[in-house]
Amino acid sequence: MKRITGLLVFSLILMGTQLVQAQKFGFVNSAALLTELPEVKAADSELNVLQNQLKKKGEEMVTAFQQKYAELATKEKNGEYSPKQLEMESQKLKDDEAKITQFEQESTQAMSKKREELLQPILDKVNKAINDVAKESGYAYVFDASTNVLLYADPSADVTALVKKKLGL
Repeated sequence: MKRITGLLVFSLILMGTQLVQAQKFGFVNSAALLTELPEVKAADSELNVLQNQLKKKGEEMVTAFQQKYAELATKEKNGEYSPKQLEMESQKLKDDEAKITQFEQESTQAMSKKREELLQPILDKVNKAINDVAKESGYAYVFDASTNVLLYADPSADVTALVKKKLGL
């Protein structure tokens, strides 16, 4: 009975080893793949336009603030403001400064939202292509070589070309 149990365990281990050896592994360099997609280039261009617009508006706000500050300093130096007027004008400058800070935060959020809005459909498309290639080619696992998690890969396991073909590149 022990002999039969031992043979059964040995057979299961041998079959398990054969199953692991039968699995196909592949890898793709998603970073390189994304740089070749025209949609990514268009998204980057649109993001640059938005960033430049926000930067220009922010610079205009800072320039206006600096002018008001210089004007206030000059009028204070010349004694044109009473202490009460000086306090009111200083408060206006603090309010302007707060608006600039708020604009910077909103700009950062707007850029993040726009980036996600533009890139998520592209990433979904690439992930679908990778999944399709993996299923069609019988790969059990496909790793991303651009994440530097992959320690070694046989070049014959690179499925980047298949994914490019699936994406029409």
